[in-house]
Amino acid sequence: MCQHQPPCPSAVSADRESARLVAHHPEQGWSLLCNGVVLFEDTGELLPDGRVIAPHRPVGAGLITAA
Repeated sequence: MCQHQPPCPSAVSADRESARLVAHHPEQGWSLLCNGVVLFEDTGELLPDGRVIAPHRPVGAGLITAA
């Protein structure tokens, strides 16, 4: 899928999320990357082969605690 140089990481690479954006739809909560990965706002992913990567936000991210 990737036509530019240097090529984006493949969909199975550990750094697949660093591929270039092809389409970005923040109003719908998803983006399509050059390697065919659909990246969701909640950090979940859909790989081109149909596998699902569960959201992987850091534990406690975005939590505000009272001091």
